[in-house]
Amino acid sequence: MPCDDKTIDWFFTFSSSSKNEEMEDSPDKMKQFVLGKLGIIPDNVRAVIEKTELDNFILSPLRFRPPWEILRGNISKNNVCVAGDAFHPMTPDLGQGGCSALEDGIVLARCLGKALRDNQSMKSEEEYKRIEMGLQRYAKERRWRAFKLISTAYMVGYIQQSNGKALTFLRDRVLASFLAGNLLKMASFDCGKLSAS
Repeated sequence: MPCDDKTIDWFFTFSSSSKNEEMEDSPDKMKQFVLGKLGIIPDNVRAVIEKTELDNFILSPLRFRPPWEILRGNISKNNVCVAGDAFHPMTPDLGQGGCSALEDGIVLARCLGKALRDNQSMKSEEEYKRIEMGLQRYAKERRWRAFKLISTAYMVGYIQQSNGKALTFLRDRVLASFLAGNLLKMASFDCGKLSAS
């Protein structure tokens, strides 16, 4: 992804093993590992990785929260809730991590705004209870969206990284057009509007 005329953001995903742990503190080993795994790619893409300075290599293990934890787990408790990656960590295969965090912010602001509307004469116990109810409303509204995002990201990543003959055939011949359409639908989500009143 180009950031500007001189900067490109790129990432490389791989299935980690215990022998990869030594790379965590060695940018040089990370760079050599990535270059060794690239296979046949255009020279200009390889050049980008070769020219990337060592201090720009970062190894960040991806975290996965099983979707069923979203359905049965606590998203809010009392007057505390989770949002963004703390709520729905997912692989980068959908490119929706940051977008869904923004969606969380809008829904959370709307739910808390409704809960605290007309609070001039509210006692602290009543305010606490209203905040708790607003956070519960937020959790209810966001639960299924988060479930869908995590599940879809996991499946897309699994399909893209699979090497089996049958799954490779399905991915390349059948699922490509189906996935492309669904990925666009995932990005086109209306989380509603914030009210100024």
